[in-house]
Amino acid sequence: MSAVLAAETPRVLSGMRPTGSLHLGHYHGVLKNWIRLQNEYECYFFVADWHALTTGYEDTQGLEENVWNIVIDWLAAGVDPNFATIFIQSRVPQHAELHTLLSMITPLAWLERVPSYKDQQEQLKDKDLSTYGFLGYPLLQSADILVYRASYVPVGEDQVPHVELTREVARRFNHLYGRDPGYQQRAEEAIRKLGKKNAKLYVELREAYTERGDREALERAHALLERQKNISLGDKERLYGYLEGGGKIILPEPQPLLTPASKMPGLDGRKMSKSYNNAIYLRDDPKQVEEKLKTMPTDPARVRRSDPGDPDKCPVWEFHAVYSDDKTRAWVRQGCTTAGIGCLECKQPVINAVLAELAPIQARATEFARDPATVRALVADGTRKAREVADATLAEVRTAMGLGYA
Repeated sequence: MSAVLAAETPRVLSGMRPTGSLHLGHYHGVLKNWIRLQNEYECYFFVADWHALTTGYEDTQGLEENVWNIVIDWLAAGVDPNFATIFIQSRVPQHAELHTLLSMITPLAWLERVPSYKDQQEQLKDKDLSTYGFLGYPLLQSADILVYRASYVPVGEDQVPHVELTREVARRFNHLYGRDPGYQQRAEEAIRKLGKKNAKLYVELREAYTERGDREALERAHALLERQKNISLGDKERLYGYLEGGGKIILPEPQPLLTPASKMPGLDGRKMSKSYNNAIYLRDDPKQVEEKLKTMPTDPARVRRSDPGDPDKCPVWEFHAVYSDDKTRAWVRQGCTTAGIGCLECKQPVINAVLAELAPIQARATEFARDPATVRALVADGTRKAREVADATLAEVRTAMGLGYA
């Protein structure tokens, strides 16, 4: 696929901060989705080590170890470098260059209004977040996305405002720099290259959208351009921009790809999180896993074995919702509400299911951990590919901004 325009297979970009060991929440909430996406899209997955510094710049002692451990966990979980490009953010300096260039055109108010800016300041009062790195991290995220011209960004609902900021930044950039000299004339010349029939259809669809706001006409025009094989990528981009009455689309606007909320609870019923100390980690020893699950809290009403309980008030029931089939859940509900089974009996199917899920992941993780040279080589290959794609974007961005001189 061309590094300049993802017309055949849409490109997906996603990253994860290396802030510690990955747990079942990460696996069910992010990694399983990545594994599905890598078979449907051209995927770029990166370790966001610069982003880890936005709230943890004062302590970087374990950063390198976390970076390689997170890659091993990805590989062990099923992220396949044959289908996805895996790389480290800080090893692709084009992210930083595009971030700098975008910072020249991005209004300060746009960054200050991102919801997470004030939310995290409230939640992380013990940290000094009065830095540009923290204020500007949504713009660095925008650069992460735009440097690969990603079509989609898999995010939870709380991250949608970050993608919207990226869209606004791309729109502003294209408005400022997308009109090259003689743009109108070049667009008309590009239309003629479509051939008489397609040129007429393109003009009709463009008029339907620009004059009447017909979104269906816009979609049909996009589909028409995607099918064209006899025009250059530059002409194709120019015609994409001309469709909407604007200039050449240098940085395409990405769309959020909503990720279903993880149904993986923590051991105490809250969201699984390292900070809550309620997590089962992907590389926990089987004995640790069993001990954590055996000692997790249950319905407080069941003081004695003979006391009936309510599964809806028990954190273990949420694990059954993830791991058990209908028959097992019916057995649990019947046994709990009648005191027919004890809490340890209730937990055993969950223990078995979690251990079965983790066993192949841990086996692969052990193999990769024993062969760090292979892991580093896989990341080096992905990083080289990422740089090539990012270079192509930066070359056009520099030219558009008047920085294309030698």
